[in-house]
Amino acid sequence: MMLKAKAGFLLTGMALGLLILPAQAQDVYPSRRITVLVAAGAGGFADGVARIVSDRLQVLLGQPVIVETRAGAGGNIGARAVAKSAPDGYTILVSTTSMAINETLYENMGYATNEIVPVAIAGSSPEVIAVHPSHPAKTLAEFLKPTDGLPVQYGTAGNGSGSHIAAEYLFRVIAKAPAQHVPFAGGAPAVANVIANQLNAVVATMPALTEHIQAGTLRGLGVASAKRPKAIPQVPTLAEGGFPDYFAASWVGFFVPSPTPAAISSRLNTAINDALRIPDVQARLEKIGLEVTINDMPATAKYFQDEIAFWSKRVTAIGIKVK
Repeated sequence: MMLKAKAGFLLTGMALGLLILPAQAQDVYPSRRITVLVAAGAGGFADGVARIVSDRLQVLLGQPVIVETRAGAGGNIGARAVAKSAPDGYTILVSTTSMAINETLYENMGYATNEIVPVAIAGSSPEVIAVHPSHPAKTLAEFLKPTDGLPVQYGTAGNGSGSHIAAEYLFRVIAKAPAQHVPFAGGAPAVANVIANQLNAVVATMPALTEHIQAGTLRGLGVASAKRPKAIPQVPTLAEGGFPDYFAASWVGFFVPSPTPAAISSRLNTAINDALRIPDVQARLEKIGLEVTINDMPATAKYFQDEIAFWSKRVTAIGIKVK
């Protein structure tokens, strides 16, 4: 009887062991492919940053990292998809300043801001106003007061984008200049239209404009930063153009669903920050005009909340709302 009991105990123990091992294996993160969902158009600011960081992230995490784009509704479509996804760290959202703007701009985003938690802000880049080289305006002041008296037209990455809100606030609220916004499905098509001389101007972040300004296919009229960027030193600051103390920058952040375990969110924060510390990654990001940001989880959360407050004032001052 004792032998049978011992044998039964051993078999039961082995069975429990077989059940426990897979559960333990599932606790090791990551153990499979990760999808980074970019809530913006392909080839744009966020997409470029996501791909540069993800290239190194998959090495640091030891698993494939696939980047996909899902643009629409000012980033809300992609954000909503991630907010409703499994909170397991295998679906990561990459979005921009629109995440903070939409809190005030949209009556219904399709998800609640508290359903998403930021795990890292990769960096930020100042907004730049640029025109076709043949445009008659040589300065920002000339651009805002055209000789024909017509409203100035400018394109951006879309309604509610950081570029749109920053430009509307500058043109309409501060400069009191009539301006007509032309939204595009991403920064790349907006830039392409100005290069083709089909639109007066474009307002976008430096990564979308740096190479074109350097090549002379676009001329920068102003950059919303405290000093002239090293990548485009020929572009004057808005302060030099007569608008002191006006700064505006768009950032790129990584988010996960808020129920995601803290250990996984922390792991992602560490891995993304480690990727951002790699000299080659920093050089590639800085070359396109991104100022790299490295923060822990609490600092990242505060950054995001501060941005919601910052952009809320501008959206309210402009007086626009999307249902």
